[in-house]
Order: sequence, then C-alpha cells, then structure tokens
Amino acid sequence: MKIDPTKVILITLAILCGPMTFAAPNPPAPIPPPPPGLPVDEGLVFLALSSMVYVGYKLTRYKKASR
Repeated sequence: MKIDPTKVILITLAILCGPMTFAAPNPPAPIPPPPPGLPVDEGLVFLALSSMVYVGYKLTRYKKASR
C-alpha cells in the first residue's frame, strides 16, 4: 500500500487543530445596542449617491463603446 503524503498532512493537521477547536475560550459578551435617538449612519447616504454616479458613468461609457 502506497502512502499518500497529502492525506498524511491533512490527517496530521486535523489531529493538531482539533483540540484547539473544542478547547477554545468562551466568546466575548455581545455588544449592547446603541442608545435611542442616534441618526442612521450617514455613510449610507454617501454610499448610495456614489454608487448611482458610478453606475451612470459605467452605463454611459458602455453605450459609447458599443457605438
């Protein structure tokens, strides 16, 4: 029977990494929700506007290239 080095490496990694998976510490406590009254992230408005400008630019460039 021929020994496949790939399988040996994968089995070795599985054996070495397995205990770390089960012995990991508890995850940190969840972050509490923000206080009420905070505005919606204003970066979303900028992202929406910039994406519309980018799509318009790409559409006009595509139309010019197809002519």
